[in-house]
Amino acid sequence: MIIIGHRGARGLAPENTLLGIKKGLEHGVDEIECDLRVTKDHVVILHHNKYLRDPSGRHLRISEHTYKELVEHKPDLATFEQAIDTLNRRRPLYVEVKSDEPTGPIIKVIRHYLDDGWQPYDFRLASFSLKILTALRKALPTLPLVVNESWSGVRASHRARKLRATRISMNARWLWSGYVWATTRGGHELVAFTVNNPNKALTWQRYGLSGVVTDYPDRFQKKS
Repeated sequence: MIIIGHRGARGLAPENTLLGIKKGLEHGVDEIECDLRVTKDHVVILHHNKYLRDPSGRHLRISEHTYKELVEHKPDLATFEQAIDTLNRRRPLYVEVKSDEPTGPIIKVIRHYLDDGWQPYDFRLASFSLKILTALRKALPTLPLVVNESWSGVRASHRARKLRATRISMNARWLWSGYVWATTRGGHELVAFTVNNPNKALTWQRYGLSGVVTDYPDRFQKKS
């Protein structure tokens, strides 16, 4: 089973940070997942929400501020490039492009690394947005796509076929054995998010579940 560190390893370190990525690697994840947003000056950063909340409680809309301005409020705010360099091809980087973000700056970063010798399998490109996924497929046709889905297995499977996506990532709340079995029989790799209970993962694995996105990769470490 593929173990994917959620936002690095958000149960063990601050999410979407270089420390979180390192913590995921420390606990033997197979892939690192993180979220991408784009600043006012087109810097791609790791962050989940549209707004950055600083220690004083102030909310800053990421698209309205430069990276320099934002990092003054959050010193551990990481760029996409820093995350790629930290991983350094030790594991694939599985990035969720948030639904309302511009894809151009993200594509530019990935192309730079591909030109520098990185391989398509070093990345996984995911989104809940069909528009985003379509743009990524057109610009980066050789990279693996992941269809993220909140609840509809039918919609996820339809999008995966349309986009020639290799993987579906489904909200664990809506998984059931029949869907897991049918999806894998249909030729798609299925992962579930967010799963922090190894026993639950093992139950679904019997029906073909390929992997889990987890906050606590330490709970899934193989015993030597």
